[in-house]
Amino acid sequence: MGAGEGGVMRFLAVYRLIGLGLLIAVVWQVQAWRLGAQLERQSAAHAQALSQQSQAALRQQQAEQDKRLALEQQLSASDKQHAQELSDAQRNQTALRDRLATADVRLSVLLDPDDAIGCSAVPAPTAAGSVVHAAPRARLDPAHAQRIIGITDDGDNALIALRACQAYVRAIVRAIVR
Repeated sequence: MGAGEGGVMRFLAVYRLIGLGLLIAVVWQVQAWRLGAQLERQSAAHAQALSQQSQAALRQQQAEQDKRLALEQQLSASDKQHAQELSDAQRNQTALRDRLATADVRLSVLLDPDDAIGCSAVPAPTAAGSVVHAAPRARLDPAHAQRIIGITDDGDNALIALRACQAYVRAIVRAIVR
């Protein structure tokens, strides 16, 4: 091997080394492109999954808000009904108190006919042309009548409040069960 042949061999070795380097660089670049494309597909799939989850969460939140709004409207209607019932009851109670105070109406109680000792019975009104006598009654003192009406007023108000509470609880339970 001569000096010329050694130079050619070196030249071919350098040429092969440069070719190998270029081949490695091309393979490296192709792998980078493949990996980049795969990462883009994964990123797009991940973004789509997040978008779907976000949309599902928004739909669920909207449904919950709709249920809450419906419940609030139902409770508002129930409150209005309760307030109206209470107002009507109070108006009726006031009218009854006024009628008792003006002696337009008198409260009386039925007497036991077997135990009417010492009571001055008020004759029961009979229908015109009738000879049928009703059970004996005793008229209550107006002050006692006012106290009795006060007690019944409190009872009526309590029953109205109880119905309102029951309606409220039923509405809440229905909203929770749905």
